[in-house]
Amino acid sequence: QVQLVESGGGLVQAGGSLRLSCAAPRFIFSTHTMAWYRQAPGKQRELVATIPGPGGSTNYADSVKGRFTISRDNAKSTVYLQMNSLKPEDTAVYYCNAHRALMGRSYDYWGQGTQVTVSS
Repeated sequence: QVQLVESGGGLVQAGGSLRLSCAAPRFIFSTHTMAWYRQAPGKQRELVATIPGPGGSTNYADSVKGRFTISRDNAKSTVYLQMNSLKPEDTAVYYCNAHRALMGRSYDYWGQGTQVTVSS
């Protein structure tokens, strides 16, 4: 069973920063696009940021552009989400995702989620 292991969530005041980490098996990390999603209470899960393999470009939801940065450390098979200038509306459970489309099939793996709470 593929496991993505997240860490780094917590409680922070508005304007503060947090860094989330997600460790993945190497065979997943090297072949999949990595992403962060979030889900706030009563809302649908939404895509926050994506980062493909080496040489690819990152993408961000409009709501986090300029504040969040996604990056990957290939040596550690780990993807990060640096979150700055946090707002109360960023409060959600954040999920790590690994995605690959191959021969017409979609492969997705998820982490267990980590809670981020931003107080006003």
